[in-house]
This record gives sequence, C-alpha cells and structure tokens, in this order.
Amino acid sequence: MGIWDFIQDEILGMKWLNRLIGSVLNACGLETSGKIGGSVQFFIYDVIKIMVLLGVLIFLISYIQSFFPPERTKKILGRFHGR
Repeated sequence: MGIWDFIQDEILGMKWLNRLIGSVLNACGLETSGKIGGSVQFFIYDVIKIMVLLGVLIFLISYIQSFFPPERTKKILGRFHGR
C-alpha cells in the first residue's frame, strides 16, 4: 500500500472513523454486521463526516472572504450584469 493509497483511504475516506464507530457500537452490544447495527453505524459515520466536511468548507470560505472586502466583491460581481 503506497502513501497515496493511505492518504486516500485513511485520511480522505475516513475509514479510521468507520472502524472506530464500529468498535464502539460492538462494545455497546450492537452487532454492526446486521441490518440495524449497520444502519446505525452508517448514520453516525455519515453525520460526523458531513459535519467535519462542512466545518472545513466554512472555515476555508471564511478565510478566503477575509481577503476580499465587500466593496471589492461588489465590483467583481458588478461586471457580470446579472448574467
């Protein structure tokens, strides 16, 4: 397994989070190989993943907007005349 595969699977794919949630659910007595356990694992995993991704996007957008004052943004968008 190369470094790119590791980055893609473990960091970007968040497989570590899926394994962690599965371990916690198994420790609580919920079997994740069944329909209910798998559904609960998928739901918790997706909620956490979406929140992390939204947090990163909101941070990046806020950081970029700090370099563009509202007047400059209006000037840039004013060139398009509503198209």
